[in-house]
Amino acid sequence: MGVNGSNCLSRNESDGGLSASSSGVSTALASVLIFTIVVDILGNVLVILSVYRNKKLRNAGNIFVVSLSVADLVVALYPYPLVLTAIFHNDWTMGDLHCQASGFIMGLSVIGSIFNITAIAINRYCYICHSLHYDRLYSLRNTCCYLGLTWLLTALATVPNFFVGSLQYDPRIYSCTFAQTVSSYYTISVVIIHFLIPLLVVSYCYMRIWVLVIQVKHRVKPEQRTKLKPSDVRNFLTMFMVFVLFAVCWAPLNLIGLAVAINPVKVAPNIPEWLFVTSYFMAYFNSCLNAIIYGLLNQNFRKEYKTILLALCVPRLLLMETSRCATEGLKSKPSPAATNNNVAEINV
Repeated sequence: MGVNGSNCLSRNESDGGLSASSSGVSTALASVLIFTIVVDILGNVLVILSVYRNKKLRNAGNIFVVSLSVADLVVALYPYPLVLTAIFHNDWTMGDLHCQASGFIMGLSVIGSIFNITAIAINRYCYICHSLHYDRLYSLRNTCCYLGLTWLLTALATVPNFFVGSLQYDPRIYSCTFAQTVSSYYTISVVIIHFLIPLLVVSYCYMRIWVLVIQVKHRVKPEQRTKLKPSDVRNFLTMFMVFVLFAVCWAPLNLIGLAVAINPVKVAPNIPEWLFVTSYFMAYFNSCLNAIIYGLLNQNFRKEYKTILLALCVPRLLLMETSRCATEGLKSKPSPAATNNNVAEINV
């Protein structure tokens, strides 16, 4: 979750926050946010439709991919437009209820994203490094339970903000967000539990996968050769890039927050405003990147993107294609054994 470098400012401080900055800064921030909203909505809707339409994409691993897309999508539908409105008015004019609600949803999205990225990494680790047990671990029922647990933990991690009173408006970024200095101990806990620990888990999973990929490539473990297909490696690289981009976009803001929480009096005044604002909008920008990565690196997603976008010019074509996919799905309903095999296929 994003972290602020100062307490909620008073009304006088808020009025003098970014209003003293050039209009060019506000224009740049608004442009970045508008681009993020448009690409976020379009890209993540394409991801969800692609998984729904393509049988090759309907598997256990992609349940978490869709969940990650939902986490990215919700911020483009509610908090980001409110931030954009605040930029246009140079102040928060939507009232305290929208401030609290948008801050809470922002927190759900951010924590939900990192927890889903962690779930995806664990899924890939089990599929590639423990393939013999994968079918049992990721049956349809178990996968749904894992998904429910992911969002339950996300909600439990976000709710304490209401008790701490940490969701406040910051005029530097025109956002209702997590105010770090309300409680240094709570801020440190947020960064460690919601960012650093998940990143360590994901790093461990992908490191083990990388080791196996290298061993197979150099035939250190030739018996693994038939179990690790080129498509598996490409799919792993796709989700690895999603993880790397998330870490790159969110690390500056979390590291700033951790430093400020450790020593608020000395560190907070020395954080340049441009650095804080840049780090925050880098984090916002991340929500639109995942769908782009899928399209660039995965053939199945890329094919579905093209089909859906072309069909937008001819809506009837999209309806016919969707109807055909649904009909084929009913006609080719697999046996329970076949279902388990399909669930084991990871074609992200």
